[in-house]
Amino acid sequence: MAAAQPHIYSGQDFSLQRDKNRFVLPPQFRKTLRESNGGKNSMLLVKHDRWECLVGFGASRIAELAAQLDREEELAAKAGREFDKEKRSLDLYTFEEVPFDGSGRFVLPDNLAAMAAIGNQIFLQGGGTFFTIWSPAELEKLGSDWKNAKAACASLAEKELKKARKA
Repeated sequence: MAAAQPHIYSGQDFSLQRDKNRFVLPPQFRKTLRESNGGKNSMLLVKHDRWECLVGFGASRIAELAAQLDREEELAAKAGREFDKEKRSLDLYTFEEVPFDGSGRFVLPDNLAAMAAIGNQIFLQGGGTFFTIWSPAELEKLGSDWKNAKAACASLAEKELKKARKA
């Protein structure tokens, strides 16, 4: 039996916090999340372990987390590094389910927003089997190897802010 194809998140978007403190997910992320969740409008969010952002994914990825944990443990052992499997397991499995409506509008829980220093603007970037949600200010702090994401964020932010001023 062939393994199921992973749900892939690609593309970039920018959202301003709007009425009722809601942000908006891009259509391509909504579609992938619904597929990953058996039709349910929700996403799973957790703080990234190294970057000041959130990681999002659908429920189908939960089944992959145990294998990821084992791989990370094996790689650490091969490299001669310490690996706290219990702590890393807490990092991976402490995700929060966040619902979104048919138009992709969602409220980011305060605790998640605080962990990633998110205010009233977010930049979303697909990363394959996951996507990230950034505060533009936190993204801007990263090195030059992030120039593509920074440029996309700046361009998308400019367009969105221009639209907001006209409204």
